[in-house]
Amino acid sequence: MSRKSKAEEFVQEGYSIAITGRNVQVTDSMKNYALEKIEKVEKFSDRIIEVIITMDIQKLTHRVDIVMKVDHIRIRGSADSDNMYASIDKAVDKITSQLRRYHTKIRDHQAKSSKTIDMNVNVIRSPVEEELLDFNADIEEKNNRANSFIPHEIVMKETRPLKILTPEEAIMKMELSGDTFLIFRSENDMKLKVIYRRNDGNFGVIEPES
Repeated sequence: MSRKSKAEEFVQEGYSIAITGRNVQVTDSMKNYALEKIEKVEKFSDRIIEVIITMDIQKLTHRVDIVMKVDHIRIRGSADSDNMYASIDKAVDKITSQLRRYHTKIRDHQAKSSKTIDMNVNVIRSPVEEELLDFNADIEEKNNRANSFIPHEIVMKETRPLKILTPEEAIMKMELSGDTFLIFRSENDMKLKVIYRRNDGNFGVIEPES
């Protein structure tokens, strides 16, 4: 099977993939070479969702940036050289290396049995919308404030596990689950922590018991 037909088959059967160029016209040969290399990465993960490849030329530097979404995390690999094909090879090698480390972390995380304690959770129902009182115009503002004071009702109580984790394990759980926040008790000092996903892609840690 030719490189071109093999690449076309890969695109048809695979996940979302986009290849773009900056300051360079991406030829069919460059595109198919990149697709062929990315195809070989599949053996390291069957949970690839999206791949974005950007090729760029600045003076004599040929740069390739690859962003691969696997599960709920994004893996990046960048490389430059004086040849676009060599840069593709280097960038894919970096992606492959990171995928190996990622799956090693997953195996280590799943093999370790985390300690848990019970955490009580109240399930609160939002109040039903009540008929608005016919306030006159000069107290309309008070009417708007009054609606926010309608008491909420606790309809159920349940128990959720509160895991005892290291900060590194908490971040790994966030990466695997895609959740926006996680409450845990730190294994280091046994204090309550809240880790959350920031808009910039980083993680913040709130320490209410510090």
